[in-house]
Amino acid sequence: MKFIHLTDTHVIGGNRTLYGANPARRLALAVDSINAEHGDAAFTVVTGDLTHWGDADAYAAFEAQIRRLAMPLVLMVGNHDDSAAFADRFPEVARDEHGFVQSRRETPQGTCLFLDTKQPGTHAGGYCAQRLAWLKRQLEATDGPVFLFMHHPPFRHGIKSMDAIMMQDHEAFWQVIEPHRARIRHLFFGHVHRAIFGNWRGISYSCMRGLNHQVALDLVSDAASIPGDLAEPAYGVVLCDTDCVTVHLHEFASRAPRFPLNASEHEFGEQYATSMVHPGFRDL
Repeated sequence: MKFIHLTDTHVIGGNRTLYGANPARRLALAVDSINAEHGDAAFTVVTGDLTHWGDADAYAAFEAQIRRLAMPLVLMVGNHDDSAAFADRFPEVARDEHGFVQSRRETPQGTCLFLDTKQPGTHAGGYCAQRLAWLKRQLEATDGPVFLFMHHPPFRHGIKSMDAIMMQDHEAFWQVIEPHRARIRHLFFGHVHRAIFGNWRGISYSCMRGLNHQVALDLVSDAASIPGDLAEPAYGVVLCDTDCVTVHLHEFASRAPRFPLNASEHEFGEQYATSMVHPGFRDL
């Protein structure tokens, strides 16, 4: 099974730039790439922060591009999203009985659970008693493999400013999932705008870069500073079978030169590798 993990598109309206980049244009390029290169994916999931300010024009711009995807789509919300504006533009998106944007999807490789960690009035994540109860029921309703998807990570990762706005109810969340830990194959999240891979209490996890701006690696600055940069946008290409989950980071808009690495030195000698020229490329 293959699916696409896209996150933190941060689209704004009016075809404007945000921090010097055009998020709607970058989303359009991502959709083009997914359709052309991964049209066989089972679905694409966007793990929140679809827009930057949550306004109606931004959701219209987001919809204009995301509807072009050639496979099923799962939309989730993050701290930058506005629940009412999102519902107006995407009324068909599944919600739980309390109106949270939570749902499940059955796949040949396991049950996918899509969680709503948006906490109104703050950029930090939350997961209240109602949502915890929903998650508990979903986990108890199956005894097979599970994949978890969320916007906010439920653990610290070392960048202090982003750790300050992680999921605040992480211990209550852990108490619900811990009995099922052995069945949880992977946890996917966004919010941090960085490629991060690791293991939390025995559960493997991955985070993807955003499409517009990224959070720079800074393990020194205090929580008041969020370091940003314009590193290459990327999405995740996830491959799953019965015994392996592989997450590829795809820098779909990269302008770095490509070339074959397997040319025979016996046939061409060292000159093939040492004399190669890439127009426009400048080494460090």
